[in-house]
Amino acid sequence: MSAFNKYAALSAALLCLGAAPAFAADIQEAPIVEVEQFGGWYLRGDLGMSNQRLKGLSYSAFSGPEDFGWNNDGEFDAGMTGQIGVGYQFNDWLRADVTAQYRGKTDFSAQDYYDTDGVPGGGDNGTNDYSAKKSEWLFLANAYADLGTYAGITPYLGAGIGASRNTISGFRDVNVVTNGGGYAASESEWNLAWALHAGVGIKATERMTIDLGYSYVDLGDAKTGTFYNNNGSNRGESVKFKDITSHDFKLGVRYAF
Repeated sequence: MSAFNKYAALSAALLCLGAAPAFAADIQEAPIVEVEQFGGWYLRGDLGMSNQRLKGLSYSAFSGPEDFGWNNDGEFDAGMTGQIGVGYQFNDWLRADVTAQYRGKTDFSAQDYYDTDGVPGGGDNGTNDYSAKKSEWLFLANAYADLGTYAGITPYLGAGIGASRNTISGFRDVNVVTNGGGYAASESEWNLAWALHAGVGIKATERMTIDLGYSYVDLGDAKTGTFYNNNGSNRGESVKFKDITSHDFKLGVRYAF
């Protein structure tokens, strides 16, 4: 190799060594691509089943000098529920939402018994069969604690407070023995309501979570319109449904946006 070629090769090598740090610096200073983060707001929708109970019925004629009691102090059939809401995810463990829920009409039944043998002028023994339908609109503000995510599954606990508009319709009293009974018109009333929640969220996509949940709900009281005997007489009273509660199970979707 000639002296010129030796110097040329050496110069090229030195240029390459000088450019290497600059090239490495360019790599280190390359812009970092940030992954898009979704906002904290979400929409929710749920369908479920209600399993309702009550403390009992209240009416002045249910207490008298005769022997009186209940064969069935009142029960509701299971019913459908439908719910929508909007919420906000504050961080990995805290979120809140407001919900509006319609609780479909459910059949109610109860039966009492009485014995007036010991009452002057008495002697009738028999039963009264009561029937009605009940529905509600339930509005709650809820807060939840997410308890950590494991393989895409997030268990949670929560509580809510709000109001319930309870409606009793089609109330009837049938006494087969005396061919008697009575009836009452529909009536609605607002009550303080609260709920306790538990469930799991199952991550379906980056935005969508499947929600499988349980709620214990206290709906307050409900009442009929004025109760009339079949002969048109009345005491100016309603029949009161005391302390209605429910064990609810629901399946829903939360969608972040």
